[in-house]
Amino acid sequence: MKLHETPLLPSGFLCAARNCGLKTSGEDLSLFAADRPCAAAGLFTRNHFPGAPILLGRERLRGGILQAVVVNSKVSNVATGTAGVEDARRMGSAAARELGIPEELVLVGSTGVIGRRLPLERIEAGLSGMKEDLQPDPLPGARGIMTTDRVPKAFSLEVDGAVVSVVGKGAGMIAPNLATMLVFFFTDAEVGASELGGILREAASDTFQTLSVDTDTSTSDMVVGLASGAAGPRARLGEAFALLSRTMAEAVARDGEGATKLLRVRVTGAADREEAVGVARAVVDSPLIKTMAFGADPNVGRILMAVGKCVDSDIRPERVRAWLQGIPVVDAGQVTAFPEDELRGLLRGDPVEIRVALGVGDGEATALGCDLTEGYVKENAAYASS
Repeated sequence: MKLHETPLLPSGFLCAARNCGLKTSGEDLSLFAADRPCAAAGLFTRNHFPGAPILLGRERLRGGILQAVVVNSKVSNVATGTAGVEDARRMGSAAARELGIPEELVLVGSTGVIGRRLPLERIEAGLSGMKEDLQPDPLPGARGIMTTDRVPKAFSLEVDGAVVSVVGKGAGMIAPNLATMLVFFFTDAEVGASELGGILREAASDTFQTLSVDTDTSTSDMVVGLASGAAGPRARLGEAFALLSRTMAEAVARDGEGATKLLRVRVTGAADREEAVGVARAVVDSPLIKTMAFGADPNVGRILMAVGKCVDSDIRPERVRAWLQGIPVVDAGQVTAFPEDELRGLLRGDPVEIRVALGVGDGEATALGCDLTEGYVKENAAYASS
């Protein structure tokens, strides 16, 4: 099972993207549509200030059926009250009218600045005639949902005659629960809504739920899947979703705001998986670890600091070992002699990999992140004004 060299949407799925005036240039409105109602499931942010599209999405996914997804960038429609929910409904209704389908089958997504109402007139005008632009290449749709992303993110693969595709965005405000951005899976495989939900949860648990760019959990996170069933049932569907989730999570981490490197932290020997996840996140979230990765500075004591601050975890210093870029740097809780010049050279590469063995139990987990650079500060110092 491997990724297509050029991503594509499954048979029966199409997308389109336009600039409707939310951004000064580039696509800012995307529409994804299926030729029939699809089994659907989703995961949503646990932030206490969910955006209006999240509230509407939870409502619409109760029925387990969707046929289209419409997403705007630049404005997130968060903290806008009941008026914001009505705006989201109007946006979904406009997409439904354009496609000639029931409005309850349209999922709405928004991403961008928090606290601003949607410019509905622009969005409705942008959706008018958009059906004529629908085509099978997912990349325009990926571009239309970008905010601070530097590259569009879309991947696909074939599994036993069915196609599974994923389109997503995300570069900042990325941290667990959900630890994602906006992610949409499309497949022509046959699977029920309940089973699809289980596949999404399983795929997200080791990818989006352990992904962190800046420790900030967005108000707009969603991971949603649509399955048309046109290609029939496929036994390895979960494996396909897992591979695509891992690929998307790494793409988001690598494209983190200002990032130059992917950061991968593997923790083994924890008391259980939950503790392994906690320690891995503590390491990948540490600003000092992130800046060490950026500067290619083998200040390995920072690894022990990050592990040691997990005060509620079962950490026994005398058992802890660690490796940086495959080179042993900690043994029995003590920094060991290592080839500093060689390690400095390895740290200039991408990705930067840290492995920590706790020596307590069988729990293990991997967390993904990125380095921290001046670019992150510049990107976010004037985001609302850009």
